[in-house]
Amino acid sequence: MPVCHYPALIMLRALLLSLTLVTGLAQATPSTSQQLPISLDTDQGTLRGSLLLPQSDKPVPVALLIAGSGPTDRDGNNPEGGHNDALKKLAQFLARNGIASLRYDKRGVAASRAATPDERGLSVERYVADVEGWARQLKEDPRFDRLILIGHSEGALIASLAAPGSQADALVSIAGPAYPIGQVLDMQLAMRLPPPLLDESRHILANLIRGKLQPKVPKELQVVYRPSVQPYLISLLRQDPAENFAALQIPALIVQGSHDAQVSPDNAEVLKQAKPDAELALIPGMNHVMRITPAAWNEQVASYNDPKLPLARALGERIVAFIRSSAEENGR
Repeated sequence: MPVCHYPALIMLRALLLSLTLVTGLAQATPSTSQQLPISLDTDQGTLRGSLLLPQSDKPVPVALLIAGSGPTDRDGNNPEGGHNDALKKLAQFLARNGIASLRYDKRGVAASRAATPDERGLSVERYVADVEGWARQLKEDPRFDRLILIGHSEGALIASLAAPGSQADALVSIAGPAYPIGQVLDMQLAMRLPPPLLDESRHILANLIRGKLQPKVPKELQVVYRPSVQPYLISLLRQDPAENFAALQIPALIVQGSHDAQVSPDNAEVLKQAKPDAELALIPGMNHVMRITPAAWNEQVASYNDPKLPLARALGERIVAFIRSSAEENGR
């Protein structure tokens, strides 16, 4: 069974599940929309993104798409997790339904690599500040009337944390985690490590939770706890996704696939319990990269590296319906 989608676990997941996936060429933008380059200056460099605009003679809603963990780019592709264009396809679906979107390469990734080339400089707080910066830019743009944050996997956690500072009007969590990473990490490693290594892992994890860097890490645990990723892990271990989601003061939609092998459906139920007024859309047959696949992991691995596969239709339909209904609730 695969592990959850968190940055320190990307390489571990690849090793455990023997995923050998690579990136490829982007697909063309639909002719009914216009794609423009967009950038955001930060104190550590410039972030690069793509603004997809539907044809409209009046202001439209705009979605800020926030990618999941690891070196995931603006299109949802990851050299360690496949080329599937999930976020690009979602942006195109939104554009066909009159909703603009901005998707971007996270700092340290692809065209934004120069902003933070060393993973030692990454943190949850910096990711949140980036979302808030993009949000300010979009809120000041007269082409848009509402801002919706859409986060995928770990990106859903970042969206929840950034929602207040970004003054977002609504939020969509796709395959968002509900449990603290420390709890998830220990549970996953307990199923795979021999007792001596598990004891060592728990010692390292306990110290990281206390904010203490661990310079000495056994070779077998470097993929998870390597010193260069520890600053980011420490910032992530401070978070409680369900608690952050509960604090949202805006309309929220939880989207979860029943065949997601990385973030299990019970995460969505926990998020719903944390914020009872949130909408919950459980998509039958949808996996972590938003495709309809069989439940068995070995039968859905190929979908992680197939950009030609369509997104689950219900995914886009539920998101568009939510954005429109939340606009009506606010009288826009």
